[in-house]
Parts: sequence; structure tokens; C-alpha cells
Amino acid sequence: MELEERDWRLLELLQQDARLSNQELAERLGMSASSCWRRVRQLEEAGIVTGYRAVIDPRRAGKEFHAIIHVQLTRHSREIVERFTAEVMRHDEVLDCFATTGAADYHLRVLCRDLDAFNAFMERTLFPLEGIANIQTNLVLRHIKSANVVRG
Repeated sequence: MELEERDWRLLELLQQDARLSNQELAERLGMSASSCWRRVRQLEEAGIVTGYRAVIDPRRAGKEFHAIIHVQLTRHSREIVERFTAEVMRHDEVLDCFATTGAADYHLRVLCRDLDAFNAFMERTLFPLEGIANIQTNLVLRHIKSANVVRG
């Protein structure tokens, strides 16, 4: 599906506030409500819009410990990679996991209640996992920007 300028404007509005009614979206875009609804459905069916979420303030929700963990594997065998990714997927503390090039093979963004919860997470997940050569943790001191908006 090739996106037109109107699609990008629609996507930007949905990303800024997914609670906008179809009527509000249509009015802001200068479209009829029925054509706006059809376009949103097409974007969903094409897999461009994959879901709608609430944005949570972690600190107000009691999650004070935020870290980025860099993981280097001993080897990249299918078994080690599958074991590592399966373990990462099992834990809610892991918000994001990226496989990358460079010194580290994976970068995890982790959010925990506090330092004790983070230590418990590390001790029960990454430390005992076979196939990890090196783990480096960077603490997030301040959250400066988080952009979940994709623009055309």
C-alpha cells in the first residue's frame, strides 16, 4: 500500500491521540466520516496501524529504575540466539530488545521498580543464561525524548 499525504496526516493524528473519534479525524482531515473510516480500516488491514495504546508515566506507576543493557553473545548459533530471545520475550521488565551490529549483539531497555528488582531480574534471567560473553549496563539518568511518531 502506497501512502499518500492524507494518509500520513491521518497516521500522525492517530499517533498523537488514538482516542480521537472517527468524526474528529474526518473533520481535521477535511474528509467525510465514511471515507475516513474506510481509510483507517485499510491502514489497519495493511498492517501499517498495528494497535492502539495508552502511554504510561513509569515513575508515577512506581517504576523508578530504567537501564539499557548491552549483551554480547559467545556465538551466534541458532540454539544460543533462540534461547536468548525466548528468555527476553518472557520478561515484562524488558520493554525493548534490539539486535544490532557493533560491539554488542543486543540492546535491551529495561524498567524495574527499583535497584533490588533490577538485581533480581538480572540474577534470574541474564546471569544464568548460557551463551552470554559480556553484559554492560547503562543507567538512564534522565529521559529526554521518546518518539513513537512515524512521519512521512
